[in-house]
Amino acid sequence: MPRRRTTSSASSTAPSAPSAPSSSPTPRNRTPQPVRVRRRSFGDFVKAFFAFVALAGLVAGVPLALALTVGWPLPGGAPSLDWLQREITVETFLHILTVIVWLAWAQFTACVLVEVKAALSGAGVPGRVPGSGPSQLLARQLVAALLLVGATAASLTPGLSQLGQSLEGNQRPAVAAAQQTPGLFAQQQEQAAATAGALAEQAGQAEQAAARADGGGSAAHGDTKYYRIQPPEGRHHDSLWEVAERHLGDGRRYKEIFELNKDRVQPDGSRLSEASLIRPGWIMEMPGDARGGELVEMPDEAPNVSEQVQQQISDYARSGDHAQGGGRTGGGSGDARVSLPEQRPAPATPAPATPAPSAGQDHATPAAGQAGASFGLPEALLAAPLLAAGLLGALGRRRRQALWQSALGAVGGRRGMEPPTPTGDAQDVQDALLVGADPDGVRLLDRSLRGLAASLAAESRALPVVYAAWMSGNGDLHLQLAQPAGKPPAPWQLGQDQTFWMLTRADAERYEEAETAAPYPGLVSLGTMDDSRLLLNLEAVPGIVSLSGTEADRAAVFASVAAELATNGWSDRMTITLVGFGDDLTPLAPNRIRHLDGFEDLFETMSAETRQRRGALGAAGHDSVLTGRTGPAQHTRWAPHLVLLAAQPSDEEALRLAELAADAGRLGIGYLVGTGGTDLPGAAWEMEITGQGRLLAPLLGLELDAQLLPVAQQRAVVELFSDADPEHGADGSGGSGNRPPFLVDVSEQGRPAVYARLVGTYEIIGLDAPDGDRSAQLHEALALLLLHREGVHPRVLSSALWPRGVTEDVRDALLDRLRTWLGTDPDGGARLRTDATGRLTLARSVVSDLDVLRSLYYEATQGRGAGSRQVRGRLLTDALVLVRGPLLADRPEGRYRWLTHEIIDAQLPLLVADTGLALCEFHLERDRAEKAIEALNAALRTAPADERLWHELLRATHATDDTDRLRALAADLIGRSGARGLPPRTEALLDELLPTWRDGAAAAG
Repeated sequence: MPRRRTTSSASSTAPSAPSAPSSSPTPRNRTPQPVRVRRRSFGDFVKAFFAFVALAGLVAGVPLALALTVGWPLPGGAPSLDWLQREITVETFLHILTVIVWLAWAQFTACVLVEVKAALSGAGVPGRVPGSGPSQLLARQLVAALLLVGATAASLTPGLSQLGQSLEGNQRPAVAAAQQTPGLFAQQQEQAAATAGALAEQAGQAEQAAARADGGGSAAHGDTKYYRIQPPEGRHHDSLWEVAERHLGDGRRYKEIFELNKDRVQPDGSRLSEASLIRPGWIMEMPGDARGGELVEMPDEAPNVSEQVQQQISDYARSGDHAQGGGRTGGGSGDARVSLPEQRPAPATPAPATPAPSAGQDHATPAAGQAGASFGLPEALLAAPLLAAGLLGALGRRRRQALWQSALGAVGGRRGMEPPTPTGDAQDVQDALLVGADPDGVRLLDRSLRGLAASLAAESRALPVVYAAWMSGNGDLHLQLAQPAGKPPAPWQLGQDQTFWMLTRADAERYEEAETAAPYPGLVSLGTMDDSRLLLNLEAVPGIVSLSGTEADRAAVFASVAAELATNGWSDRMTITLVGFGDDLTPLAPNRIRHLDGFEDLFETMSAETRQRRGALGAAGHDSVLTGRTGPAQHTRWAPHLVLLAAQPSDEEALRLAELAADAGRLGIGYLVGTGGTDLPGAAWEMEITGQGRLLAPLLGLELDAQLLPVAQQRAVVELFSDADPEHGADGSGGSGNRPPFLVDVSEQGRPAVYARLVGTYEIIGLDAPDGDRSAQLHEALALLLLHREGVHPRVLSSALWPRGVTEDVRDALLDRLRTWLGTDPDGGARLRTDATGRLTLARSVVSDLDVLRSLYYEATQGRGAGSRQVRGRLLTDALVLVRGPLLADRPEGRYRWLTHEIIDAQLPLLVADTGLALCEFHLERDRAEKAIEALNAALRTAPADERLWHELLRATHATDDTDRLRALAADLIGRSGARGLPPRTEALLDELLPTWRDGAAAAG
């Protein structure tokens, strides 16, 4: 996937030099050549004159005027109390204003001094005077206008001399580190700025080159000038675009600099093969009309440059007509590609068990006798553990939210406490999420990143720019930095070079929760290389990431990226803008995802946000969102905005987008753009997705097994989220929506053969105790099956019992033991069965107390009890007796971790609360307040946070006409509420039932 190159006509018309190889038909001239020199015009002198007058007036005139008109505004001695109590007169007010003017003058003068020093010293980017954005900008423009005609670049600047003296010692280590760093991330932070105007430059290339060629013959031959690439300052990296903008007046002329220096050997032995890939210490020959304080005229003389740098520039000048036939074909990828061991953290020795959940469970097969195609699960989600964990966690939160909204908003009935049971593709996708999810990996990644941010903040260090993270198979985390950032804080360690920070899994396990903003929320999984997973930091990319390939293949990558960004567990807030997506992904995260109709809407939206972020950064005094993210505002103002443009933009749209994205990395805005080819202007990193699911980036040295979300699975995921929405299909009438998925016969004739008590301590009636060594595992497998009467996929069962993977023979042996333990019914049927889809189910003779509790409540409210008050009271009383505590109260530590994916922890308290409320209503109808209070207290032992129970308890207590008892209950409620205080509805109810409750609360306080 080589980048497109356009050869400047200027280089093609340059005369050949004797040293050009004979095999090259049109060798490019690298020696000084005639270029039209832009002479200083009368307007330049006028601008310089007015700049001098303005500077003189502001720097010298303001203090002189203040001294003559107002004098010294501050008192001569320390003010007394009497002085502070005097009336403020007009003179006092003028003195205050004078002090403010003095401070403004001092700030502006400091800005002028900083800008002058930077211009005269050749320091590159001037230092920033705190809180002086507009003042420093004005000072910079005035100083630049004044120095424009004051002297030539070389006579003003000993900058290369300083570079040679101060940076020679550390130049080569930085270059060596860059060479060891994977090509995906090496020296590219300012790449987008260097390519933002590529399309416009290509459109006008011939005309501009012809104009320069016509004028070149008659122009005076100016001295050749040379520029040395500046080292990075913070997040700022030098780029050819900025060099051209500073010294040629137009950033789009970077192509001329590139053509003058392409393929020439640099002092560190490498070559310039891509305009966007430059390194500190490299030397650039400049066009003859270049000007500015950082240039040196060579090779004639360079009195202010160290001898070593003089020699380097002289050697470089002699390489103008160099021979480049030494087998360096393919250009662009030569310096970017590195060997496989250096492309990522070296893989650690794998553990005996397969570490990644999805990898281990890939061996799981159907139960004995069940095989074939009917048993498969979507492999794409099985191979995406972080994406699956994010989707599963978000789905669980959505279902819990639906439960509570349904419970608290219902009047006379609701949808019910059971989420819709998925079928077909949605069921397969849900099983794949359960099998493939790696919640521990998400938790460790989140804790590690937040812990790093907290440690750096404690040391008053800025967050380094992170281009990517590699998660190795054994759980170690490697962060790949944009540039060396010193020694990482403990327990982080340096990795394979200065651009890698590493944290072992053991150290990550010891991290505590850190109260800090998520530092790198834009990390998203792209795929795997060997046993390591790559997460690219989209918001740190210096420009656009382009993705080529067929439309269907690109769509699978885009959907995966969008879904993981929307649901990942290592971010706080973000905005994801989708353009050109065929299917609506908003149900995954309505607060994060937004769809736009087309490019014009996108450009209008992102132009406004880019301006707003630039202004906000300047006003806050931050150089990037990373600085702001660690400050007091944290993520509330600097959340990332990631744009996924799946539809290929037109040439004009691509140019506008490139210009918009030139400064995106600093602003926390990331762009992933689909394209049919490999020629997208402004593309900092170029990738290609193949039909075989490989993600290729030859120029970046990457070849990954891509993480995908094909369209069928994407729609199934959206269906799961849509069905979980509390508004989806709600009619507010209860009815069949309240029917549990499995009803048992609650009469005496319906006594089960096997009865498991799950609500409270785990007990099994009707089975002999299994072998002691296998007991815990068999009990856990049975509990999982009892909580899923619709059936459990064997791969889901194996991933629940063995989260780090298991072989199929071990899994099948467990199923055989479970089948033997459960036995058969009197009719000869096995109690552990397999349905038509290959899922494991239990016979109806195997029942849990949770099944009975659900059935009793349903019969009491919608079955036989709906028409008989006496039956309803008996059924509700029997149901409440079953509640002995929380679900599986005595479960062993380290087991039943799959419960974190379930919503039973929300369903059971709601079911118990509904039962208690219904029984309370039953008793209050007959004025049995004490019985109602007893039922409510029984329900509160399992659902202590349900506000509805407390409200009914207050009403039932009020019905006893015992004011002291009601006051004691109010005091208990106040004590439980803590610092947050009582909910508003509870306060309103207390005002109605006990108007004096606030007096008691104040006395207690």
